[in-house]
Amino acid sequence: MIRLENVSKRYQMGAVCVTALDNVCLEVGTGEFVVVLGPSGSGKTTLLNIIGALDVPTEGIVRINGGNLALSKQGDRFRFRRETVSFIFQSFNLFPSLTALENVQFVLDMAKAPNSREKAARVLADVGLSARVNHFPHELSGGEQQRVAIARALATGNPVLLADEPTGELDFQTGIQILELLKQQADAGKTVLVVTHNREISRVADRVVELSSGRIVRDGPPRDGRAEIADLQW
Repeated sequence: MIRLENVSKRYQMGAVCVTALDNVCLEVGTGEFVVVLGPSGSGKTTLLNIIGALDVPTEGIVRINGGNLALSKQGDRFRFRRETVSFIFQSFNLFPSLTALENVQFVLDMAKAPNSREKAARVLADVGLSARVNHFPHELSGGEQQRVAIARALATGNPVLLADEPTGELDFQTGIQILELLKQQADAGKTVLVVTHNREISRVADRVVELSSGRIVRDGPPRDGRAEIADLQW
């Protein structure tokens, strides 16, 4: 599903060149639940943005379903984001003037999906928000807002789900609920990548990719074996 070959990303900050990713090679298969782990500034979000076609590498090849994103035109990358990947952001990124239902329906309308309102309501019910569909973001808790964001990401049915610190703004119990939703998507066949600095979350992954200073320093199963979500503590 995902293949990165010798991918580097550098930014010019005045007279200083900052290397965010340094010769990264990575493969992720269909249906894998992968946690990308590392401290702030290690390159996690840059990696996610390049996989999701929000950014392009300075060097290297990015293949998703066989196509080389690094050589794609802007219109092709937009189409890829619409049809292949869905994002879940730590800050939720909901439209404040739209209800929960309208926030989900918006992405379906952009994709010209039929029966968008009915499908939006169904996906919100799937994440436990059937009673909150007509509430605006400011009327929802942080966990409810994140579930709206997840429903929006799931509504399109895209095969790749990218989550950037999806539990970072949430209390422990709500964070567990969000992880359960993400794990269910991987179990259903979606490819799920979760970026986090929380090592405890990595215990439930199929694979853990650890980044440091833009390089992959470890890629394998959780260090102490895979745990159940119910066993997590932080």
